[in-house]
Order: sequence, then C-alpha cells, then structure tokens
Amino acid sequence: MRLLHTSDWHLGRTLHGLSIIDAQRDALDHIVATAREKDVDAVLVSGDVYDRAVPPVEAVQLFAETLRCLSKICPVIVSSGNHDSAIRLGFGADLFRDRLHIRTRVDQIDEPVVLSDESGPVLVYPIPYLDPDSVRRKLAEEPLPRSHEHVMAAALDRVRTDVARRESEAGAPLRTVVMAHAFVGGRGESASRSDSERDIRVGGVEIVPTTVFDGITYTALGHLHGAQEPSRGPAGFVRYSGSPLRYSFSEAKHTKSVTLVDLGPDGLKSVSAVAVPQPRDMVELRGGFRDLLDDPDNSAHAQSWVKVVVTDPIRPDYMYDELTSRFPNVLSVHHQPDQATVTVGSIVVSPTRDPLDVVADFVRAARQADITEAEHEVVREAYEALRREEGSA
Repeated sequence: MRLLHTSDWHLGRTLHGLSIIDAQRDALDHIVATAREKDVDAVLVSGDVYDRAVPPVEAVQLFAETLRCLSKICPVIVSSGNHDSAIRLGFGADLFRDRLHIRTRVDQIDEPVVLSDESGPVLVYPIPYLDPDSVRRKLAEEPLPRSHEHVMAAALDRVRTDVARRESEAGAPLRTVVMAHAFVGGRGESASRSDSERDIRVGGVEIVPTTVFDGITYTALGHLHGAQEPSRGPAGFVRYSGSPLRYSFSEAKHTKSVTLVDLGPDGLKSVSAVAVPQPRDMVELRGGFRDLLDDPDNSAHAQSWVKVVVTDPIRPDYMYDELTSRFPNVLSVHHQPDQATVTVGSIVVSPTRDPLDVVADFVRAARQADITEAEHEVVREAYEALRREEGSA
C-alpha cells in the first residue's frame, strides 16, 4: 500500500503581507498530480489545513476544490491542527462518503479509518491537535498532568488498546498508522523549528517524546514546517512531511516536499520525498547599504523574495525606496547596525524634561548612535517654530 503524507498547508496565509493563495493553489495542484502519477492508495493530511480558525473565503474554496480532486483518485484522511478550528473543519464530517474522512473530535481517537490491500487491513488513526488544557480531563478518569506529552501518551494508550483488540480478533499483527499534530523530539534532542510555526507551549512544556509512538508502523506528523525524522527504526518510523511551501525566511533553504510511504505485507517498506516546486527562491541579504545596491552578484536575486538587513551605523536616506528598486520582490527591509555603540535604558518622558533631550534619547535608541549636531539643530528649529505657532494662536 502506498500513502501520501502531507501537512501544514496553512491555506489563507500571507507572506509579509503578500497574498500567496495562487502559490498555494499551484502547490496543491502538484500534490493532486503526485497522488495520481504515483498511484497512491490514500492521502493523509496531518493538520493545519488553514492558517487561522476563521479562514478567508478563497482558502475554504481552495480546500474544497482540492478535496474534490483528491477524493476522485483515492481516500483522503484529514486531521485538525493547532491553527484549525476543529468545529469548523469538522463540519459535516459525518455526512461525507467513504473516500473522505475528516477527524477533529477527541472521542474518535480510537476509531481508525480502515484501509485494505491484498495483504489485509491497515489501521489509520487520525489524532486531532490535543490542547492539554482542553483535553486532559477527557482522556482519563482523573485530570492528566498539564503537558503535551501526557495527553498524547493517553491518546496512544487508547489507540494501542483498539489495535490489541483487532489483532486478537485477526489472530495476527496489523499494520498501523497514526496521524498527529505536535512538537515531537527524542529525549534531550531538539527538532528543527521555523519562524512561521506557532508556539504551542503549555506551562513551558511542549515536547512529546518519540517513544510515545513506539510500536506504530508509521507516524505521520504535522506542525513543524521542515521535513524531518525525529525517529526511525524497529520501534517505529516517525516523520514530519513539512509544509508544501516556504512560509518564512527561516525556511529559505528548505526543500519542500510531500512524503510517499510504502507499506509491505509485514510493515514499513520504504519512505521517500517528492519535491514540491516553489514559486520563487527566498534569500536574506545582509550588509552595508551601498554594498547591497552595488554588488553585481545580487542581480541573481532580482526575481527572488528578498529580506534585506542593512547594517550601516546610521539609517540611510531613502533606504526602502532604493532597495525596492534594486530588488523588485523585496518583502522585508530592516535596519540593524552591526555593533550597538550606545546602550539606552527606558526613555523617561515627563513635563519637566527638555523635549530636545527626549528626541535625542529616541534617536539614540532607534539607531544605536547619538544625534548629530546638524540633526539637533533641525529638531531645535522645528521645536521653536512650533512654540511660536502655539504662542500666536
């Protein structure tokens, strides 16, 4: 059996204020084409279908269109992520046909979607995002400790109980797949994060150990945007498919993909990635203002989405206008001097302070450099002109 694992579509997201709905449509069209060309038996979407609980209309329409196309090819199984509204995403789930399964309810954790091939059944358990504060009283007779590890472990206990019952009835081991949306890592290890992922810490604890999924044939994770494998081995294979698009400059070097999972008669056979084409390259450029403008090598980034960090001690005049002229697709411009030469504490503003001193403090804090005599003179003249105007009113 061949499964296609994907997650974190974040439909409706913008990139530094730029709508990328067309790029998302192209990425999902590529996923549909991959499902068809690779002859997959089911598509698994492990959460964060949308970027926010109340998605824009075009995002809902794109999701509906994609589900329609995918479900013509094979069954589609979708679980909710921390960005999704479980109620909205799960609306009408009980009315869908056999080729579409959307799971958002905690009480369905131990109810698998049963797929079959010539070797028998494959049990797929879609686990929605488990917010500890919301579910720790639902997953046990006594409230569970307030952590992601404890609620996920309780969910897997329910899964294993159901698997044991079904294996007893079948008289043989069964292949199992769990879909989950969480921050998963090994003990003492750190998975690779991106800036575009929402913090899900509760009480300072967010990591779910990979050991929670021991014994599961394949765990299809969502939440982290970089494709990675927190665990692979005889105890089980745990993998993030990653997002299909780059959603922050911290992902500029990511190779975005979906994951193909091949199951043999006795378990996992192979796991491979299929790259998803990106709308543009992403690059972060850092340096002096004139160097950034004059460097001929930067011509290669004319079509890229660009983040520019200018390191001059003093903010250059017309910085944004000149950079956007040089890089037509610039999305972010920052002025960050290389060395902070002045340390400024809290700026105190009171009726007794000289307004010129307040302005000087502000300039010092904003650009980490003292106000020049010429600038001070301009501010003084403006202030005195304002005082004269007030006096004649």
